[in-house]
Amino acid sequence: MNFLAGVFKSPCSISISFPEGITRKQVPLKKENGQTVMVPLFQSQENIVGEVIIEPTLGKKVEHNGVKIELLGQIELYFDRGNFYDFTSLVRELDVPGDLYERKTYPFEFSNVEMPHESYNGVNLRLRYILKVTISRNYASNIVEYQDFVVRNYTPPPPINNSIKMEVGIEDCLHIEFEYSKSKYHLKDVIIGKIYFLLVRIKIKNMELEIRRRESTGSGPNTYVETETLAKFELMDGSPVRGESIPVRLFLNPFELTPTYRNINNKFSVKYYLNLVLVDEDDRRYFKQQEITVYRQLENS
Repeated sequence: MNFLAGVFKSPCSISISFPEGITRKQVPLKKENGQTVMVPLFQSQENIVGEVIIEPTLGKKVEHNGVKIELLGQIELYFDRGNFYDFTSLVRELDVPGDLYERKTYPFEFSNVEMPHESYNGVNLRLRYILKVTISRNYASNIVEYQDFVVRNYTPPPPINNSIKMEVGIEDCLHIEFEYSKSKYHLKDVIIGKIYFLLVRIKIKNMELEIRRRESTGSGPNTYVETETLAKFELMDGSPVRGESIPVRLFLNPFELTPTYRNINNKFSVKYYLNLVLVDEDDRRYFKQQEITVYRQLENS
């Protein structure tokens, strides 16, 4: 058994490091096995600079047909697991064919990398960025090492941010107007609004405001839609009267939101909705849903 273990053991170790590792921000990333690791954070148009260190196992020689590093942006749909759709693919050749006898360090740089989409881990898909080192070999399988990193992109506040005004009505029974101060929110924003009761002829037991995320993947008959309720906020407990107004103030910071993603590479979309729910004394539910846009704003802006 020891002999077999030695046969299948990799003849070298590969590590990928960043010289700015101490100063660059690290963020948590959940891996496929459920473990969470800390990885470096980048944004689009940054330079990605680092070193690849290859160290042969003591007493072993590594014959190879070349060493390369790739920077890949990939989308994986879980109903098509194992097939990756590359939207970003860059490569740097690190070494020509030869033999490795001792530890060797290869610097690399990808300049002004276009990374248009944010990293995303969803219900039915993930969008990820990786560095992939490959040692090509003739008579044995290639040796491959991966390093994940996360991309977040920032958006300036929108120049136009219209308020949302809508009505909910049941003929001759209920007439409500609701208003939110704007339709676009950054991830740490506050939803501020008011609910006006213009006509109330049914007994309302309570009223809630929900934040919902809708993730859609695929297209046509192979479209999968997952809706999650991320937050429920009780606005009122008890029956309102005509002319009453209920204030709305909901902080987004505690919830794990992402920006809105619209038709990313024709593979998926992620949208957010405010869902106003009213429940009467017979437990009948009335609701009105309104889409909002969520964006990531620079911390200091």
